[in-house]
Amino acid sequence: MRGFGVSHDSYRFPIVNQAVSSLQSGIICGEMVHCVSMKTGFGCDVYFCNTMIELYVKCGWARHARKLFDEMSHRDLVSWTSMISGFVNEGNISGALDLFQEMRACCASESLIQGRQLHGYAIKNALEIDVSVQNSVLRMYTKTGRAEEVERIFAEIDRRDDVSWNTLISFYSTEGDFEKLGSTFNKMLTISRLSIETLTLLISAFAKCRDLFQGEQIYCLAIKTGFSDDVLLTSLLDFYAKCGRIEISAQLFTEIPCANIVTFGAMISGLIQNGCIKDAVNLFRQMQAANVEPGAEILRSILDAYTHLGALQTGKAIHCYFIRRLFNRSKEETSYLETSILNMYIRCGSIYSARVCFQTILVKDSVTWTTMIEGLGTHGLGFEALELFGLMMEKGMKPNSVTFLSLLSACSHSGLIREGCEVYVFMKWIFGIEPELDHYTCMVDLLGRYGKLKEALTIILKMVIFPDGRIWGALLAASKIHGDINLGEYAAERLLELEPDNVGYHTLFSNVRASIGQWDEVEEVRRAMNEEDLRKKPGWSFIVANRIIHGFVSADRSHHQVEEIYEVLGRLSRMIREFG
Repeated sequence: MRGFGVSHDSYRFPIVNQAVSSLQSGIICGEMVHCVSMKTGFGCDVYFCNTMIELYVKCGWARHARKLFDEMSHRDLVSWTSMISGFVNEGNISGALDLFQEMRACCASESLIQGRQLHGYAIKNALEIDVSVQNSVLRMYTKTGRAEEVERIFAEIDRRDDVSWNTLISFYSTEGDFEKLGSTFNKMLTISRLSIETLTLLISAFAKCRDLFQGEQIYCLAIKTGFSDDVLLTSLLDFYAKCGRIEISAQLFTEIPCANIVTFGAMISGLIQNGCIKDAVNLFRQMQAANVEPGAEILRSILDAYTHLGALQTGKAIHCYFIRRLFNRSKEETSYLETSILNMYIRCGSIYSARVCFQTILVKDSVTWTTMIEGLGTHGLGFEALELFGLMMEKGMKPNSVTFLSLLSACSHSGLIREGCEVYVFMKWIFGIEPELDHYTCMVDLLGRYGKLKEALTIILKMVIFPDGRIWGALLAASKIHGDINLGEYAAERLLELEPDNVGYHTLFSNVRASIGQWDEVEEVRRAMNEEDLRKKPGWSFIVANRIIHGFVSADRSHHQVEEIYEVLGRLSRMIREFG
């Protein structure tokens, strides 16, 4: 065939391999077939590679088989079974166990059927008696199975070690079942020895549910047992930050002798979560000074900080850094960072830069499209947002509930009442997405801005979902704009029933009264606010000058250049009055 130049296909090489495996000198012929297949482009075919592994194993060349196995870009159940069987046949039980322990085929694809097949193979070949295999099976079920299956497999492990207990604890943490997590840990203490890995897992779990009491108990246990390393301290740092005790996180950060990228990332993220934006920015600069190269996650966190500050120029600097350092990395690693950069430009008011950034993103997912649609809507470009949505449909992207929420918000900001109602119908009846409370709130806001107050009230009254303060607040704001005092009073009563301590709603209701001249009622609302000591937290504004971030509140005189600032403000005010 080769002499006549007949082309090969993926089925011919496996047949030849069956013949070669019966020859005494099969290994030599097998290597020749392998070389020909590589040259003709069949070296990546899974079916062929599986027969090649089987040939090498039968000829006693398990080392060649393993090399081919490791080079395969995709493996199926036959690949794993053939390789494990080859190790068993040559008596290399430890090699078979190590390979079986990885179980990458089922865990990476999260295929319960594949995992059960491998589990059955282990039972059939008496491999399950090894505790490492049992732990691997348990780990597989935690990724793909149900709680009752995980608990059954765990109960069948005779000699449970640290890995067994930690796998079950990690599973309960992922599932959010903190009650079972606690009882499992207490049972572990009576049976098995405590390890630093277990304490780290527990701290991370209690950070998720922000359980300060339980987390501090684990911290005390760590101090009592003397367990401490950088990983545990970083987990504790993250735990206290999530629980709002950022001052303890800062102290723990100073106790870590060699802060790495993970430590810096946890501290920066914690500072941002607790509103310490300027501190996060300063720490990022310290990290750069220490020659610690930030990864995509840290860059995303610091981008969020600059977005919060409205610091466009420093945000651009992060974008430049991303292009220089991370552009050649995998798309999975950087795609979400590209969306964060897009969001930064939108929030910092540079819609032109956002458009350019959006066009340069090669792989756009639904999050990227939705972010750009929301940005156009925020800037009052409702028609452009609708056009972009149409382009999104043409590209075959499937919108989700957040996409439609962004569209409704865009229509509301631009006063596109007809288009907004069409979007609402389109979402519900074409895509089958049931409206959530946020969608209803957008519709109330849209109708309210246009003066359709009765229709807005009807939406609230007919909702299946229980209304919250935001939707009544939208109706109250619309009542203020259009001077409907009766509807405003009704909305205010519902609102204050839900959130009596919300000072913003009290202020809004007072403004509704003031807009129609009911000054006695305004005084009554203000007096009630004073009696209950309800004070509105002042908003901050920021400006970047010479790469330094300056923050201000209303009537603030704490800045060291306050006299110069107010002099310039006065001059600007006079110029505005002169020009009318």
